[in-house]
Amino acid sequence: MRILITNDDGIYSDGIVRLAKAAKDFGEVWVVAPESQRSAASHSITLHDTIDIYLCDDFPIDGVKAYYCSGTPGDCVRVGGLNVMPQKPDVVLSGINYGYNVASDIQYSATCGAAFEAAFQGYHAIALSEGACDCHEVTDKYIKQVLKELLDKPLEPGLVHNVNFPGCTLSECKGILYDRKISRGMFFKDTYDVVEELEDGGIRYMVNGHYNEENEPDTDFRAITDNYVSVGVVNNIGF
Repeated sequence: MRILITNDDGIYSDGIVRLAKAAKDFGEVWVVAPESQRSAASHSITLHDTIDIYLCDDFPIDGVKAYYCSGTPGDCVRVGGLNVMPQKPDVVLSGINYGYNVASDIQYSATCGAAFEAAFQGYHAIALSEGACDCHEVTDKYIKQVLKELLDKPLEPGLVHNVNFPGCTLSECKGILYDRKISRGMFFKDTYDVVEELEDGGIRYMVNGHYNEENEPDTDFRAITDNYVSVGVVNNIGF
């Protein structure tokens, strides 16, 4: 199996290194990832600027062909699958993102955006995310099990698998829940604070996210807040 991996946290993020290490058990692994942070870039691609690709000769997983890209995660999927790899990938893995991509946050996520681009290109696509914390016990325990379950189950065009690992200890995790629906909720309910009144009459604002755990039963959001691994399917043209 030819596996293309990307992310939105950058080529040297801990999550992409751990994902590449796990994916090696399932096939030939190529990494094409942004040179730096690209969070919340959604499904954006570069149209009016060049895209530079460089060999990443110090990627820490042996046997993985790794490159970094000046563009977005969506660009990485496009250029990686169409130009960098000698043959198109059988599957694209996006992640492991530092922070959940569930509920309404999916629409902003460049992790999911890269998976959506992969689906648009006709590839089997899986997005993977975990809690924004230093506890990765659940992810590292279950990631190969989840990949084994999903890699041989390509979806219809336009659909991607979306996986989220809770940021709890392994002893607190209750297992894996499949077929999770997408919540209509949001982890952060945003307001905007006035930072400064500008001399030219403008006003400078800064987003202020208010943590929220209101969610519906049987959803991805509820699974995570209840300390389950959440696995669901997302449509790249709407929820």
